[in-house]
Amino acid sequence: TCPFGCGDLKKMSREDFDVLVIGAGPGGYVCAIRCAQLGMKVGLVEKNPRLGGTCLNVGCIPSKALLHSTEVYHELIHGAQAHGIVAKGISHDLSVLMQRKDKVVDQLGKGVSSLVKAKGATILSGMARLLGEGQVEVTESEGKTKVFKAKEIVLATGSKPTELPFLPFDGKVVVSSDQGIALERVPKKLVVVGGGAIGLELGCVWSRLGAEVTVVEFLSEICPQLDPEVAKTARKILEKQGLRFMLSTKVSSAQVTKTRATLSLDGPEGQSELSVDRVLVAVGRGPFTDGLGLEEVGLQQDERGRVSVNQSFQTNVTGIRAIGDLIHGPMLAHKAEEDGVACAEILAGQAGHVDYSMVPGVIYVDPEIANVGMSESMAKDRGIAVNCGSFPLAANGRALATGCTDGLVKVVADKKTDQLLGVQVVARIASAVAHMEYGGSAEDLARTIHAHPTLSESLKEAALGADGRGLHSL
Repeated sequence: TCPFGCGDLKKMSREDFDVLVIGAGPGGYVCAIRCAQLGMKVGLVEKNPRLGGTCLNVGCIPSKALLHSTEVYHELIHGAQAHGIVAKGISHDLSVLMQRKDKVVDQLGKGVSSLVKAKGATILSGMARLLGEGQVEVTESEGKTKVFKAKEIVLATGSKPTELPFLPFDGKVVVSSDQGIALERVPKKLVVVGGGAIGLELGCVWSRLGAEVTVVEFLSEICPQLDPEVAKTARKILEKQGLRFMLSTKVSSAQVTKTRATLSLDGPEGQSELSVDRVLVAVGRGPFTDGLGLEEVGLQQDERGRVSVNQSFQTNVTGIRAIGDLIHGPMLAHKAEEDGVACAEILAGQAGHVDYSMVPGVIYVDPEIANVGMSESMAKDRGIAVNCGSFPLAANGRALATGCTDGLVKVVADKKTDQLLGVQVVARIASAVAHMEYGGSAEDLARTIHAHPTLSESLKEAALGADGRGLHSL
């Protein structure tokens, strides 16, 4: 029997569900799986042939495949000699590199589809539109429509790249991140508009393959969610790797032809122009609600187009909930997954909850840049007195042994209680989220035994430093 008291699931019609989830990205398919685990009859609607959403198809997974491939290439060219490895005549085959990326995506996509089916959810292929009164119209690729009904509908349609009005995507010269993972050739000159995670990751990919990459950022430093010291350290490392940064700079207009783009820039030194053969616009993402029929059913949205929900993910329309990139909170796949689980558990009468202050963020450049909780400046802006400890990777034995001495770890703790408020790293290092999740202190982190030699020892040292007890730093 279903948790909604509708009786024997086997006697329900094929078109009726307890829960209908629209969108099969990380939030949607995980929500569907958890609903099925909790005894609900669940349908999962997806307009694309492959499940997984932006994350699997054009986001997290393909970009990480490209990042890894280009890291291997870059290390062979620039780092092999230091290890006594003689590597000559190295070149890359972009088509093979892209084939590998596509193979990874396809394999994972098949895995997600098999998993969803094995867990008991029904996959419905097509474009969904809300009809009201618990009904959803699904239009299949060949144009045929079907109407399904559910006691609860969960919107999980994700997000899309934000487009600049004067620099629209054409898929050739001006590209989004979706297109930036599949260029047919390495551009000679690439400008990345936006110094956030997406822009930095794809900028690194094409820089390693030979492009001259310039990152144009409107703010005074990259990655505003980071501590200024950490952001500056990360930028300096990326500059050493070949990226050029133009900070406090605004793109005011653009002239785009079939083969080139000329950007007019306003920066600290006045106006300038930048002529390139590719522009990657990475200024953020916005909720994807195209064709859903939100207005027709009277669903409320905020000034940024996000669907308004309460703590139970309930919208203003009874029986419709929303999760993931559609609602407030960081637009991250792992946040969407947690939303999906919590929403399913609430539907089953359990106490689902997600603490957005504990959602870690990672930028997968080399070294990786990660953060969780508050930075020092954020804490001070909130009037919280803090103790901070930082530790440079240059003083870490494993970092020296492996040639990855660029980077640092910074720990922020409440001055009165010693509770961990935030951790930021420029390094490939273990997570501090577990300590923060249970309200742990900097001392708890400092007393945690970390294996030697590992980069994670730097986390311990930074925590010791917050109390002035650093053992391996001055």
